[in-house]
Order: sequence, then C-alpha cells, then structure tokens
Amino acid sequence: MDTKAEIEVAQPPRRERKAVVSWALYDWANSAFALIVMSAFFPLFLKQYWSAPADATTSTLQLGLANSAASIVVALLAPLLGAIADRGSAKKQYLAAFTALAIVMTAGLAVVARGDWPMAVALFVAACIGFSAANVFYDALIVDVAQRHEVHHVSALGFGLGYLGGGLLFALTVAMTLWPQRFGLADSAQAIRASFALVALWWALFAVPLWLFVNEEPRSMTGASAAKEGLRQVASTFRQLRGLRPVWLFLLAYWFYIDGVYTIARMALDYGLALGFDPKSLIVALLITQFVGFPAALAFGYAGERLGAKPAIFVAIAAYAGATLWSYAMTEVWEFYALATAIGLVQGGAQSLSRSFYARIIPRAQAGEFFGFYNMAGKFGSILGPMLVGVAGALTGSPRLGILAVLLLLIVGTLLLSLVPADHARSLYPHG
Repeated sequence: MDTKAEIEVAQPPRRERKAVVSWALYDWANSAFALIVMSAFFPLFLKQYWSAPADATTSTLQLGLANSAASIVVALLAPLLGAIADRGSAKKQYLAAFTALAIVMTAGLAVVARGDWPMAVALFVAACIGFSAANVFYDALIVDVAQRHEVHHVSALGFGLGYLGGGLLFALTVAMTLWPQRFGLADSAQAIRASFALVALWWALFAVPLWLFVNEEPRSMTGASAAKEGLRQVASTFRQLRGLRPVWLFLLAYWFYIDGVYTIARMALDYGLALGFDPKSLIVALLITQFVGFPAALAFGYAGERLGAKPAIFVAIAAYAGATLWSYAMTEVWEFYALATAIGLVQGGAQSLSRSFYARIIPRAQAGEFFGFYNMAGKFGSILGPMLVGVAGALTGSPRLGILAVLLLLIVGTLLLSLVPADHARSLYPHG
C-alpha cells in the first residue's frame, strides 16, 4: 500500500472554522455557571441567605461537602460516560441531556426560600453533576473539530471565550446586585435570584451553535447497545490505561494539581467572606479575574504550541502555590484583588493546556473513553481540596489553616508531572 496514501486516509479531514468556533462557544455558554453560580453567588447566598443565621464555618462545611458530593458522583460516572460516547455517535445527545439537567436545576435556585439550605444544596449538587457530566462529552468532541497541530490553540480558544462570555454576564449580574433598583429589582437578594435564571437562559442560548454546526464522526452503535458495550469497555480501557505509563502518570499528576486549582476557584469567595472582607469587593475581584483570564488563556495556548505544554503548566502551578501562601497571611481586601489578578493570568492556561496536552498523548479512536478517565481524575481532584478546607476550618475555627492544604496538592502534582515525557509517541492524532 502506498504510504503517502495511507497517511492521507488516516489523517482527520480539515474542519471548518465554523465548527471550531461553535464548539468553543459552549465554553462561553457554560462558563457563566462555573463563575456566577459555583464561584460567586451560590457561596455568597448560601452563607448569607440560605444558611442564615448559621456561623461562617458551618456554611463553609456545607459548601465543601456539596462540591465534594457532586464531584464523587461525576467521578464514578465519567469513565462509563466516555466509553458510551466512543461506542456510538451520541456525544451531542448526551451533552444535551446533561446540559438540560444543569440548566433546569440552576433555574430552580431562583425560587429557593430563605433558610432552606437543604433544597439549595440539592439543586446545586444536581446542577454541578449535569455541568460536569456534560463536559465529558464536550471535551471528547475536541477531536471532531481540531487537528493535531491546532489542539492547544483550539482548547485555549474555548477557555478564552469562556472567560470572556462568563465575564460579560457576570458584569451584568454584578451591576444588578450593586444597583438593583436601576434594573427594577427590589434588592440585592432579588438580583441574585434573577442572576440564577439569567445563567440558565444564557447557557441554553449559546449552546445552540454546537448542536447545529459540530458534527461527530459516525459510529456503528447507538442507544442501548452503545450503553451496554460502553459498560463492558470501561474495564478494558482501564487495563489499557495501566499499560500507558505517560497517560496514567499524567492523570495522577493532574488529579493532584487540578484539585488545588479547583479548590481555590470554588472556595475563594467563601474564604474572603470568612476573613470578613466586603462581599461586593470580593465579587468585583472575581470579575477582574475573568477579564484578565481571557487574553491570558489565549496567550497560554500559543505558548503551548511554541514552547511546549509542560513548561507553561509548571508556570501556572507555581503561581497558584505563591497565591496560596499569600492568601494564608493576607489581611487587606486589596490583597484579594492582587491575588485575583494573578490567578486570572494563569487559571485558563492551567486548564486549557492540561486538556490539550492530554489530548495529544491518548489514542484518537478512544477519545471519549480516555477523556472519561480524565474527567474522573478532575472530579476526584475536586473532592479532597474543598473537603479539607471545610473540615479544617470547622475543626480549628480558623479558615486560614485549611487553605494550606492546597499547597500540598500543588507540590505533589508538580513532582508527578515532571515525570511525564512530553514527547510520548502515542498520540490522539497518530499521523498528524
């Protein structure tokens, strides 16, 4: 067989730019939930409205356990969901189903009564499960829109648009919260309720281009057959994974360092509130993070293409470690602003380059299965950190002690990542 012809057949066809942008716009759509609900208004409302008049450490524990519960469910489901995605041509359908679950649960937060923290936590956990499970299929779709040489850039484009889109809606909801009367709202509490509904609407609207313009590569199985075969495939893929040392070593490293990244993102506002900082100042600081993060995420994408993903990820982890040490001792709100800016410069890079680096070291035909394990590692990596922060704060009465656990996670993740060869021969795009 002609070698050149074989390579040309094996290479994925060139994707339309429309498909790339449509795929990336899903990040624009769902990042509003990650920022406005997970990082900002849910922690704020839980502490000051749904859990009132409980003390600060109690609501921190509730938040940590809620995040951990959602992460455990998704971590257990992720490999199966990924295997199902590879058996059939249904990534978009499963993505739609879990997205719908998250959107409905998010909208439900708008009507939860004051003091009803169990209902608020239940809806939040369900929304987080939908959000995270949908991302298993969204991440796996990157192989249907990006060629090998584009993967760092395309992944960074998604995160960059996520920062921009989430930041724009966050800016609107912050304005609603600060000046509710100008928007025809009674007070800040009503503004936050309206914000939950806006997030649901935004998410539903900007997810539409992905359904219309992203096409999956055809598979032979659909429906129940794909689910049944996917269940059998999980064990087989796990055995294969154990034989791919660079892949499982990266997953182990990712498990630790992304735990630190997600813990800071999810617990930062709660931590600032526990230190007694003004809630409005904290929300503005998170807004700054988003707009700093947009160009920084794109810059990390280009850095990954030119300098390699691993060195750029190391830079991001080092920045998080420095921010953790600083946050332990900070006493002034301006320090929170400075830390928010620093985190904004590296947060998107750490996430986007982790995704694209992993995409380049796994078998292309099993992208869904392997991204299932990737998301499992990420979700298990969202359990330990928030729980440690919450439990340590509750046991000691000091929120500062819990934050130091993040530093340990970052150090272990860095050491493990240093052992992963950057030039691993097995690639998602073996001929690219």
